[in-house]
Amino acid sequence: MNRLMSILAAAVTLFAFTPGTHAGNVFVSGHDPDFHAVLGPNVTGAQHLIQHSVSFARNGSSLPFLFIQTDLTNEALGDHTNSEQGLINSGFVAGVDYVKVDAATFATTPLLTTSFSAIFVPSDHGGTLTGNDLKAVDARSADILNFINAGGGLVAFAEDGFHQPASPGPEPALFGFLPFLVTSAPQGEFENGNTLTPFGLSLGLTNSDVNGNFSHNIFTATGGMTVVDRDAGNEILSLAFSGQLSSGGVPEPGTLLFMGGSLAGLLALRLRRR
Repeated sequence: MNRLMSILAAAVTLFAFTPGTHAGNVFVSGHDPDFHAVLGPNVTGAQHLIQHSVSFARNGSSLPFLFIQTDLTNEALGDHTNSEQGLINSGFVAGVDYVKVDAATFATTPLLTTSFSAIFVPSDHGGTLTGNDLKAVDARSADILNFINAGGGLVAFAEDGFHQPASPGPEPALFGFLPFLVTSAPQGEFENGNTLTPFGLSLGLTNSDVNGNFSHNIFTATGGMTVVDRDAGNEILSLAFSGQLSSGGVPEPGTLLFMGGSLAGLLALRLRRR
């Protein structure tokens, strides 16, 4: 009986807590540090936010990340700047650390972990993500999920819909490339009183990195991801995750425990028959 109980416990632990063979890292945020790394006021904090989120997404890989930017037409709207300059100001070098592609090129670029470490989606409010860019990214949702599950990473900053409209319409869904994040909601607010969670602190960020600028959206549910920081009203500003994704989000711990328990039960039945 003791041996049987040990086997059951091991089975539950195995299926509840063992990660998949490949684990991709995802970081999504309502902050737009690609804007504030250029124009501030907290330039240093914005640069740190870019550096640590990209480092988390790349997960130790030296391969370049894929950066989507077609043009600078968002700048005509005001309150926008060149997201690439935000990357450059944060220490990243074109052709070495990242490869820039427009929407048309991204649509046909193979998303392979042997070519790229991660995908970088700039902010639409503050940065250069246009409606056409977002449409191209949303259209490859399944490919992006496969890329992440193969070990690739993803960084995506604020989306509240304030961008050059897609042509032709209709407008693509915000964060539609991660379909379980339909719970994002536009919310512009000055960054004052934001706090990092213990997980956010573990990424190397400090509370000063997520305060002093402006954010543009919140998340009203996690989709199974882990909260990185919250605003003064306790709303979720950033989420991150390491592991396997599905179109429905990240499996909750309870689901994994149920799967582990079910498999352990089958193992017990088989041992009893023996």
